[in-house]
Amino acid sequence: MMPSIPLPFVVALLLAVLFVRIVAQRDRFFRPTTVFVAACILLVVTVGLRWTTDLRWIRFLQPVVAALLPPIAWFCFSELRGPYRRRYWPHLLVPVAILILSASWQNWHSPIDLVLALLYFAYAASLVHKAFVSHGNFDNARLADGGEAHRAVLVVAGLLSASGMIDLLIAADFDLYRGSHAASIVAAANMLTLPVVAYAIAVMGRSVPESDASLPDETSVAAEFPTAAHAATDDHHRHIVETIEAAMRDKKLFRDPDLTLRRLSRRLAIPSRQISAAINRTSSRNVSQVVNEYRVREAMRLLRETNLPITAAMLESGFQTKSNFNREFLRVTGTTPREYRRGNMGDASDAVTAQPGSPSLGTR
Repeated sequence: MMPSIPLPFVVALLLAVLFVRIVAQRDRFFRPTTVFVAACILLVVTVGLRWTTDLRWIRFLQPVVAALLPPIAWFCFSELRGPYRRRYWPHLLVPVAILILSASWQNWHSPIDLVLALLYFAYAASLVHKAFVSHGNFDNARLADGGEAHRAVLVVAGLLSASGMIDLLIAADFDLYRGSHAASIVAAANMLTLPVVAYAIAVMGRSVPESDASLPDETSVAAEFPTAAHAATDDHHRHIVETIEAAMRDKKLFRDPDLTLRRLSRRLAIPSRQISAAINRTSSRNVSQVVNEYRVREAMRLLRETNLPITAAMLESGFQTKSNFNREFLRVTGTTPREYRRGNMGDASDAVTAQPGSPSLGTR
């Protein structure tokens, strides 16, 4: 009879394979991701030991390890919005508090599960807030993949919320049924962990390009540009939009498949937050949508005026994946690239209500 391996350890093994693959890429943007996956592995192994051995020191350690995952996830996916410059130590206060509660649990049965659940819910809410405040404009994510990055952050927030719910379910199970269903709850949770983590890491890895050291850094860009108070005026927003339009029209920046909000900011010498605010204020769209509209416009021209295959036109216009290309082409034109070429629709402006770069950008 073959020995059975508890499910948490199987999940930990698969996460370890993912960890090795990430480390092998040796990209600085994956450093936070590496820590996040390592934390997931440690947590899953600790949970596995907790429910297979029930050793006292494992029972003490497990909630402390669990308390580390939300802040690590938060820091990891904050990288999409740019380098984090605030202090790290406040995020360690709750894990330290959990450490104290776990050490004193035998004395007064402290509400560790409730505190952990609140911790997971709080960080999930923070990630959701980041996703929506950014309007899909992540500094370090490729603009073509802005939607995917947005969804990845929401998925991780959902994972944290689900973990908080699981902590509450396990606590309720111990109160009502003496923990008779806890092992099944943990097994179901582990079944959900791996695909969610793998999806989020894959999206982050695909959407973050290599850095461009030849461009000015954000500090010098912010120093050369007007203050935030001045930047809040409508005239300033229009000036930024005109600058973007000129760069897209004259320098064809949209053809760079690795273009990010951060890279666009450094090339235009305009702080990324001001670019994002100007686009959102004048057009009710995000930067990713506007740049992708330039790409679609170029793809329409190529499909109409050349015999390039559709895939070649996609790559020439700045897209990297067919899924993003087809989705954005359909959003802008209302038709697919194949149907557009087959129908020979004529002037691209007839197919788009308001083209990026036109005077109607601010009214759409």
